[in-house]
Parts: sequence; structure tokens; C-alpha cells
Amino acid sequence: MRKFICDPLYIEEESMKIVQGLLGERGFSSQEEEIIRRIIHTTADVDFADNTVVSPEAVQSAERVFSKGEKCRMVVDTQMIAAGLNDSLLERAGAFLECYIDDERIKNISQEEGITRSMASIRHAAAQDKQGIFIIGNAPTALFELLRLAGEGRVQPDLVIGVPVGFVGAAESKEELMETNLPYITVRGKKGGSTVAVAIVHALLKMFTRG
Repeated sequence: MRKFICDPLYIEEESMKIVQGLLGERGFSSQEEEIIRRIIHTTADVDFADNTVVSPEAVQSAERVFSKGEKCRMVVDTQMIAAGLNDSLLERAGAFLECYIDDERIKNISQEEGITRSMASIRHAAAQDKQGIFIIGNAPTALFELLRLAGEGRVQPDLVIGVPVGFVGAAESKEELMETNLPYITVRGKKGGSTVAVAIVHALLKMFTRG
């Protein structure tokens, strides 16, 4: 059998060095670079260096929310994101997760109104509380619905991490997000997904939580 490296800390350190070398000098702020490094480390896709967009208020908003060490509401559109987030980092930030996609009420609303469960989940989340960090890594319809509700003043996200993936509506939903005044982090085009969303959240949590 071929020899391989099995030390997790060494693997991460070496991976980050490689990613840094691939990034080169692109003029990112240190905080933008950390977000992008985490995404590339997770995906092994250097295209994210050119496609990732961080709005001017996004990092400051994340810092304000996470550095409090108090209850921080995070609404996610998939159980994959919830499962992928590091529990100790969430605990340090005082963060709690809400994911309604498998809630029986959401299934009923979706069937009755002829909308996706992702849309119904966002409507339900907005009805519980206007604020929070909304993290969408899968469904473009969830992002479209969030933007509609925000436009109507029915939700006021502290930050939108909007990185839905796919061939139908994903790129368009993210373009619409970039036309808003909301604090956001997104990636242009069809790429994205739950793993990208998790990488972004982890980058922010490591920046702004203690311990």
C-alpha cells in the first residue's frame, strides 16, 4: 500500500499553504481571503477565488453578531449544513440553528400552496423572527423567497450567506441577491452548495469567536 499522510493538523496546514500559493496576490482583504481560502480548501476549486463576492457590510455584520457570545440565530435550508457545522464553534458564538425542511408543517404548506418545501421553510422562519443569519446552500427557490420577503420588509437578515447550487435558478437568485442592500456573501454562477456554505460559516466563526 502506498504511504500517505494521516496527521490531520499537518494535512490542513499543508493544504492551506497550497491554497495560499494558488491564490497569489489578488488584492483581497485579509478577511475576504480567509473566507475564500476556506472555500477552496473545502472544494479544491480555485475558481471560487474569482467567483466569491463579499458585500462591504457582510464581514462587519458577522463580527457584530458572532463576537457578542450571545444567542445568535442561524437559519439553514438543509440538514446537510446543520450536520456540517462545528458544534464547538457554534457554542462559542452562542449560535443556535433552525432548519425546518423536514418539519411536517412545512410539507403540508408546500403541498397546499404548490411551492417548494424550501420556500415554505423560509416563510416559516421569517414568521418566527425577522432577524438572524440566513444560510442557503442548496435551493435557489429559498433564496428567491428570502429576497421577496426582505423586499416586503417581512424579514431583516443580519447576513445572508447565499450560495445555492444548480442549473435552474441558482445563478439568477445570486445575481438578484447582489442587487440588494443586504449584507451578503455569495458566489457567482451555478457553483455553490452546502459544503461551500459550511466553509463560509466556519471562516467567520473562527475569525470572530473566542477560545
